[in-house]
Amino acid sequence: MIVFPAIDLIAGKVVRLAHGDRARMDVYSDDPLAVACSFAEAGATWVHVVDLSSAFGEPEAARAANDEAIRAIAVTSGLSVDVGGGVRSLARLEELLGCGCKRVAMGTALVRDPGLAGEVAAAHPEAAVADVAARAGEVRVDGWRDGAGISADELVGRLSGLGFRHLVFTDVARDGMQTGIDVAAYRHIAEVAGFPVVASGGIASLEDIRALAAAGDAIEGCIVGRALYEGAFTLEEALAAACDGASQAKGADDAR
Repeated sequence: MIVFPAIDLIAGKVVRLAHGDRARMDVYSDDPLAVACSFAEAGATWVHVVDLSSAFGEPEAARAANDEAIRAIAVTSGLSVDVGGGVRSLARLEELLGCGCKRVAMGTALVRDPGLAGEVAAAHPEAAVADVAARAGEVRVDGWRDGAGISADELVGRLSGLGFRHLVFTDVARDGMQTGIDVAAYRHIAEVAGFPVVASGGIASLEDIRALAAAGDAIEGCIVGRALYEGAFTLEEALAAACDGASQAKGADDAR
């Protein structure tokens, strides 16, 4: 299982939000590249970067600062970058791939412009990621501020038909809250999608990471944010926990 340490960006600063609420923001660093390099030094092979300024439609200066950070992180030795936030055109996706990002996520467009989403997935099937966030079963869009009037199961069930093979699923109610995860819910989402999911939202402990890794092929990875920044565990410990959980899953399979 891939552990994706998170770098959420607003105006070039590394932040975390509670429940995705812009008004409930903590700033952890004004040097995103240094944070990314520290993740690489700790053994991470992927990093999850979110351009919140673009997702929230913030002024050009804020979005430009994030672009500068993303470009620098994307060429960091040893790291593959999974990036999202405000990606609402094929041109923007290809711009991010062109600067070195390996995967690019689309969220709001899955609901608002499924034709575009399908075009993106067809053009870049290995790089395009569906980014679905939900609260109380309803999909959230536009930086998670608005309800989409569609259930998570309905939207996720459409993804394979649109051509997607990668999915980040966020439980908005748990995101940034360190409340723990619901492994069964992620297993369910993977079953509905028909392919593995990257779990996001609420990871609070190493046991959460082990449990996700032990779920086997249904879980491709997990995104770790606030718990990492606030010292609940180190990235090295998180990577080791993922290996432990994967070993448990393999042992269970071998015993069958």
